[in-house]
Amino acid sequence: MENQITLEDKLKERIKELTCLYRVSSLIRESDFNNVAVLLKEIAISLKEAIRFPEEAFVEIKVDGITVVAGKKIEDVIFIISAIKTFSHIKGAVTVGYSKQKFSENAFLKEEKLLLKKIALEIGDFLEREQIKEKEKIAQSQIERAGRLTILGQITAGIAHELNTPLANILGFTELLKERYKEDEIGSEDLEKVINSAIYSREVVKKLMFFSCEMPQQMTSININLIIDESIRLLNPNFTKKNISYTISFSSDEVYLKVDKIQLTQVIFNLVMNAIYFSPVNGEINLDVKEKRKIVEIKISDQGEGISKENSENIFNPFFTTKPVGDGAGLGLSVVHGIIKSHKGAITHEPNSPKGTIFVVRFPKS
Repeated sequence: MENQITLEDKLKERIKELTCLYRVSSLIRESDFNNVAVLLKEIAISLKEAIRFPEEAFVEIKVDGITVVAGKKIEDVIFIISAIKTFSHIKGAVTVGYSKQKFSENAFLKEEKLLLKKIALEIGDFLEREQIKEKEKIAQSQIERAGRLTILGQITAGIAHELNTPLANILGFTELLKERYKEDEIGSEDLEKVINSAIYSREVVKKLMFFSCEMPQQMTSININLIIDESIRLLNPNFTKKNISYTISFSSDEVYLKVDKIQLTQVIFNLVMNAIYFSPVNGEINLDVKEKRKIVEIKISDQGEGISKENSENIFNPFFTTKPVGDGAGLGLSVVHGIIKSHKGAITHEPNSPKGTIFVVRFPKS
């Protein structure tokens, strides 16, 4: 079947190849990234038609877990193959094959090998654009979320300042009333409840101010290993209650950062308390502190149920919580976010394996 190719045959083959390239370019240009498998199938069909003996050939395209085949795939074959690359990394391949019983290596024309490379390059360029578009989408989402958090910070700062004065008045006048009616046992008990509620409300206001970065800071250079060790020791009863084990690892014996000691303690407390709350009985929590060239990274991982996709955008918002009513006001992570932001740091979360969540806190060393 591999008879000598004439000039006329060569011309027909070139027309087929050019038609294929035009068709593939059109398919990619019109694709909206929604169904890559359908696009690859159409490309495979177009490429098969451009091969010298299309009725005998098969085309296979493999990329990112997707495999499409045009024609009947044969086991005992001769073939040509070209890698599909995105950003210099191999993501798959395009293969064209014939039955070894009917054809020899000479069945493939030099121009067909070049065509295969061009098709693989076109697919790679398409996948690169898809990745860039996805990264742009994530970046835009992060910008919008940062904007929402900034607005929330401004709102909560205003609310906190507005509430401080009336709360101080409630506490002050209630203390005076309690002194005046100290002989009235029932009245005194009721006034004590008012005082406790006002104190609780004042703590909520304080957390709102943490979130909005309105709290004054005392920044000093300290060995944060000692702060973390001390915080975890204080939480030992909480670990014991659920029989949760923990490990702490430091990349070096001393890791120095310029931070507010009390606020850093609050960050560790809130994140570890959250990890304990969502961890199963007999679970394990890991803390990993790594000093890198420009940052210090703290990872706190648990084995809970993890954070669902629909909740991941809201967990740092004030008053958002997945805990039952009475178990939390939804301010813990928003306070953590505010403190870290005021230290010019960042906090993210990612899934743990096989289940759970890892919170990653990064503080700049400068």
